[in-house]
Amino acid sequence: MTPAADAGAEAGAYARSGVSQDAAGDAVRALVRSLERIDPGRPTRVVPLAGHYASVLRLDDRTGLALSTDTVGTKMVVAERLGRYDTIGIDCIAMNVNDVICVGAEPLAMLDFILTDRADPEICAQIGVGLARGAELAGIEIPGGEIAQVGDIVTGHELGGSCVGLVPLEAIVTGADVRPGDPVIGLPSSGLHSNGYTLARRALADVPLDDERLGRPLGDVLLEPTLIYVRAILELMRSEVDVRGLAHITGDGFDNLLRLDADVGYEIDDPLPVPPIFDLIQKLGDVSDREMHEVFNMGCGFCCVVAAKDEQRALEILRSHYPNAKRVGRATDRAGEVAT
Repeated sequence: MTPAADAGAEAGAYARSGVSQDAAGDAVRALVRSLERIDPGRPTRVVPLAGHYASVLRLDDRTGLALSTDTVGTKMVVAERLGRYDTIGIDCIAMNVNDVICVGAEPLAMLDFILTDRADPEICAQIGVGLARGAELAGIEIPGGEIAQVGDIVTGHELGGSCVGLVPLEAIVTGADVRPGDPVIGLPSSGLHSNGYTLARRALADVPLDDERLGRPLGDVLLEPTLIYVRAILELMRSEVDVRGLAHITGDGFDNLLRLDADVGYEIDDPLPVPPIFDLIQKLGDVSDREMHEVFNMGCGFCCVVAAKDEQRALEILRSHYPNAKRVGRATDRAGEVAT
């Protein structure tokens, strides 16, 4: 067997679905190499946060502007199949604001963008319903946006946005203060959120969207909006709790914890319950345990790393928003390793 054939044989379910996480990582690194050559003709305002969830620019000596951009990805395909667009805007808000809060910033506003082959007022009105609801849940405004009709590039619709927030420079949460033994508190997800839908749709291709083996129509389960964690995290940040790291658990699962700037690893020894949709995807898609944890959140949408002395107080605050929040693991001295 040739190396190329061997690689194909060993490719995971996600790669067989058409998404290569390795290729995506290589592409990002290639892009960043080009962007690093930018010379703005003045001293840089960028706060070094390589690999973190949001970027931060210095506005002055005290304040940072946090920025993030993301889309809802192929979850939009499910919305199109069902002809239901009234919740997908919540996902767009969530994917952006949940990243911005990871640096300790308070999200302020988001601009949305819609790529479509043909602008449809009814569909855009439905998308707007979700965007408005998501903005209210996150406590942000949407002062503007863009609709681009690019039928030569896309078929259907894609929805994304760019979010800004403010953070005191001295209060940026980088993860650098995380120490071995610090508890990792997990907040439950509402399901797939907005990641892994290419693999999920492939695995569930033969299951009708009105199938109710999960207790309600599969389409409803797949369109369940991404949770917005802003209010809970802001309350935690404004408390006396020593918050050392914040991680939005998206694609790459708990490996997202390694984006925190600390020379530690993590052991997830008491995970949150796994929603049934993940079991169905794994069974029908013949996906390994390892790949499931690499692609999906597996029931945990956000993690907070706090000082050990503050674990109980942090749980009290977070459980007032998410009663099922709990300690799911701890930081370890095995740098760069996540054990699940």
